Amino acid sequence: MDAFEFVYSYDKFIEEIEQVIRPELLPILEKLKETDPHDLVTPETWFVNTNQARGFVWSLFLQHVRKSQE
Repeated sequence: MDAFEFVYSYDKFIEEIEQVIRPELLPILEKLKETDPHDLVTPETWFVNTNQARGFVWSLFLQHVRKSQE
């Protein structure tokens, strides 16, 4: 998956997370929704497959969760 495909799929990944998280975590997810996916990758970014790209978005979400708990 190249950077273009990632940018195109970013909203789908966010929606998938939204379907499985607790309601109290939705404000954190809103921050990710406001993030421009172009700012997360460079044109040279390459993911081995969709699952790796999905995992990248999950890791961003988990980083935000950890920061909110500090």
